[in-house]
Amino acid sequence: MSPLRTLATVHWPPGEPPPPLPGFSASTFNPLVAAVAERCLATGYGEPGEPRRTGLLLASAGGDRATALAIDTGAAGHRMPPLLFFQSNPNAVLGHVAARWGLTGPVVAISPPEAAAPGEVPPDALELAALLLADGDADQVLVIAAEQAEPACGTDRATAVLVTAG
Repeated sequence: MSPLRTLATVHWPPGEPPPPLPGFSASTFNPLVAAVAERCLATGYGEPGEPRRTGLLLASAGGDRATALAIDTGAAGHRMPPLLFFQSNPNAVLGHVAARWGLTGPVVAISPPEAAAPGEVPPDALELAALLLADGDADQVLVIAAEQAEPACGTDRATAVLVTAG
């Protein structure tokens, strides 16, 4: 497997909550993923423009806990907001990022066995990014590690790394 070269790295939280993301509700997870992706892509590419062969890879051991809780609560006899079903798929926010930036590479979401240390991307995710690059379907891969904090304690954390073959 060839080594990876880092083109940009961004860590969240930069001191503020992620901005709201239209079409996503009841949770900070998807806005967090979109915000860290946006900042990393802006650092690496500047502005959205011509289509790029960039893959997206989301790694999260815990996933979107708030949406899962809202769905569990709603399934107990309440009417479910339709957006909850849409946003419960982790690829939904990746599709939003891909459409906004014109990214045409593969889109993958994984759940590594354990969350990475705060501020780090899990080794499994970097190994998969290297495989996606070796496969030839992408020239770069944006790897996002995001973990949502437990309610009322801690802060949501995310790191995004834009990599290419080294």
